[in-house]
Amino acid sequence: MSALLVPSSSSSSPVRPARNGDVALRTITAETYRAFLASPGGEALGAGFLQCPSWADVKEGWRSQLLGWGPDPEAGELTGVALVLLRQFPGTRKYFAYLPEGPVADWSDPDVGWLDPLLEHLRRTGAFAVRIGPSPAYRRWSAAGLKPLTGPGRRLGDVLASEVDPLGAAVADRLRARGWRRCGGDGTGEDGDAQPRHVFHVPLAGRTAQDLWSGLNQEWRRNVRRARKEDVEVVVGSAADLPEFCRLLAITERRDGFRLGRSLAYYERQYAALNAEEPGRMKLYLARHQGEILAAHTMITVGRRAWYQTGASADHRREVRPSNALQWRMLQDAHALGADVYDMRGVPSCLDPEERAYGLLRWKLGTGGQVVETLGEWERPLGGSANHALHHAFQAYLKRR
Repeated sequence: MSALLVPSSSSSSPVRPARNGDVALRTITAETYRAFLASPGGEALGAGFLQCPSWADVKEGWRSQLLGWGPDPEAGELTGVALVLLRQFPGTRKYFAYLPEGPVADWSDPDVGWLDPLLEHLRRTGAFAVRIGPSPAYRRWSAAGLKPLTGPGRRLGDVLASEVDPLGAAVADRLRARGWRRCGGDGTGEDGDAQPRHVFHVPLAGRTAQDLWSGLNQEWRRNVRRARKEDVEVVVGSAADLPEFCRLLAITERRDGFRLGRSLAYYERQYAALNAEEPGRMKLYLARHQGEILAAHTMITVGRRAWYQTGASADHRREVRPSNALQWRMLQDAHALGADVYDMRGVPSCLDPEERAYGLLRWKLGTGGQVVETLGEWERPLGGSANHALHHAFQAYLKRR
């Protein structure tokens, strides 16, 4: 694969920059990219960890580019950035371009004109299709409002949202007008999304630690007190504890009926890459009881946001509530770090208490936060009929894998 066609993310590209009026786009260095994220303008756009340069080192089987656009990207005059992951379609010199939860851009721009140089650049790179994950929210449901509205066969889409974000609705309309299609359709289905469409947020900005405690429901407060009474100890682990985390994760997957398909090597790579970019970016929290690790959860922080990424727990001694103890400590730590939001990541859209999937939502609702429906992921083929056909073939290929 040509280094010219798919430039390294560690250096500026020698290829001609794509332009749209006064907006130019080109590949940039990781240092320039990180400097933008740390700037006031970059912080205001709220990049997630999947758009950090380090995430490229986590994903095996993908090549990467770091892109920046603005008046003069080469001089660091940026208004947006994007980590693009590129997967080659077997037997061709064509690539699928994926921007997980990106790009990091001003989605309030009524023309979203910065998309044009991005698509032009990706076409020249050899991409036959591109998938993006716009950051604006679409709808929100408060925990207090959802709890009494559960019932047989019910889903989030059946319940009136407590808030509809006008920017999210406008961005969806703008993307459709430009030929983008929402992955999984425009209904409640999420089968086409690689990242969760529904996530759970606990707001932290402007709240005290006592406010967070009061925001927990009675069951959560009782469980945290129970863990404290049983002398459950919560500590921050290290890379040496990742094998135990993965062992507990395998137990959790069997018990709860899901499969992430991530190996120990994956988490070791993630832990090393994120913490090399910024020490303490990824932490592994452990809950011990009588000298045994009963639960382990990972937390990632970027700027003024914190994420609970993955949780794992043992099948035994669940009555001492190690997972509640872990989450309460992680909430407090995120608050102490100055995070505005604690993102507990994906939740199902199911509101039927009889369905197995509802248990995860019920557990997160107890923190008193809110379910947020993102815009989900959007795709469009690039170029003519040949690329359209290749896009359909690639989608079938990914399903078989």
